[in-house]
Amino acid sequence: MARCYSVPVPNCHPSNPRKPQARPLPRLWLISDARNDAGLERALARLPRGSGFIYRHYHLGEADRRARFTRLARTARAHGHTVILAGNVAKARQWGADGAYGRARLLAPGAQSLRLVTVHSLTELRAAHAARADAVLLSPVFATRSHPGGQVLGPVRFRAIAARAQVPVIALGGMNAHRARARGIARWAAIDGLSGDSRHPPTASFPLCS
Repeated sequence: MARCYSVPVPNCHPSNPRKPQARPLPRLWLISDARNDAGLERALARLPRGSGFIYRHYHLGEADRRARFTRLARTARAHGHTVILAGNVAKARQWGADGAYGRARLLAPGAQSLRLVTVHSLTELRAAHAARADAVLLSPVFATRSHPGGQVLGPVRFRAIAARAQVPVIALGGMNAHRARARGIARWAAIDGLSGDSRHPPTASFPLCS
């Protein structure tokens, strides 16, 4: 598994010499999607305080997407959550997000910001390091509704790739609290697993930050 990181988590890439983040990196991340939109306000309220929220909503047009982001960001922040926008760093800053989420090539340009980079392989992990990632979302660990029938990493390959990471790793893909605890996964993200559909919801006792 990737090394443990004390907080605040600095980005140590030589081209990104900035101060550590003002708050610790959350362990638990809710990801938005068209299929969980109706329950997002409830899901955000159920998350333990200090969790993270990644807003995607790719299905909406620009104006509607921003309006929905504004409403959900307000709810998330009322519960002390970190708010991340799927998109480039410039848009994340323009919309008032705490950081940006996406592939390495999307997030590499731009000013200093919290960068959560999506990774599916060792090659993409190296690209994430070069893109000044503060953390990576490594997926898919298990089968997922987002990509039915798609190839999965599985726990063994997930750990092999995560062990090479120079930044915190967030597990994504079929994750829920039971799977995270059973496999000792410190950080994880989910759509369905944190939207009220899971048989293993998060609890206030689940550790959120490190």
